[in-house]
Amino acid sequence: MSRRAAREPRVVFGFHAVLASLRAEPGAVLEIYLDEARRDARARELAAAAERAGVRLLRVPARRLDGFYGGGRHQGVVARVVAQRAGERLEALLAGIERPLLLVLDGVTDPHNLGACLRVANAAGAHAVIAPRDRAAGLSPAVSRVASGAAERTPYVMVTNLARTLGELKARGIWVVGADERAAVSLHGADLPDSIAWVLGAEGEGMRRLTREACDLLVRIPTHGAVTSLNVSVAAALCLYESVRRRACGPASPPLAGAGGARL
Repeated sequence: MSRRAAREPRVVFGFHAVLASLRAEPGAVLEIYLDEARRDARARELAAAAERAGVRLLRVPARRLDGFYGGGRHQGVVARVVAQRAGERLEALLAGIERPLLLVLDGVTDPHNLGACLRVANAAGAHAVIAPRDRAAGLSPAVSRVASGAAERTPYVMVTNLARTLGELKARGIWVVGADERAAVSLHGADLPDSIAWVLGAEGEGMRRLTREACDLLVRIPTHGAVTSLNVSVAAALCLYESVRRRACGPASPPLAGAGGARL
């Protein structure tokens, strides 16, 4: 059996997500179904992109597309894409990356929040988004729609044991920094390293205890109004872009100790 056939395909829908899949990894797109009534510029652009990539495009009645989702909002286009390998090792993903920038989500089970986090991570140039297999939303059509192509471009790695994975990241020299509203240190005043994995919990619940204890540093995002908590995707954007801003300003030195760990 071929490597491609051994992997279970998933469904991607909407022009933006399907085009993003074609541009990012055309070899992973098995086939595209396009509403036979669509003859507009977007449909022509998609057909041309599929032809250039050598991907089969089938024009089908709209009701056949409706069948993929039971009436989901597909915009007239659906693609079958090879799913990311479930057993992909984080070591292989990080190989050759000098200054990893990672986003770790602990307990984000809402597909819309995951899609927004993937979109933010991609925009910030994060190398991957990591989540525990037993406490997270998986990739789905709803996630792809919200992510607007980021779900096909930014690796989403689901691990069996998050605390152990964080320990492995630390062993690679990556600092694990958690965002926690109870932390004494402000995001803007914290001494942040270049190689970093930002850890965020679900809104309201926050990180689990073991996840929190695995962090080298804990920082809080300062708020100045009546609202004291932020949506996880907004918090992810603030944390990731703080790292991006500091990288642009020059090299950073690793902190001597963390609020949640004891590295020296």
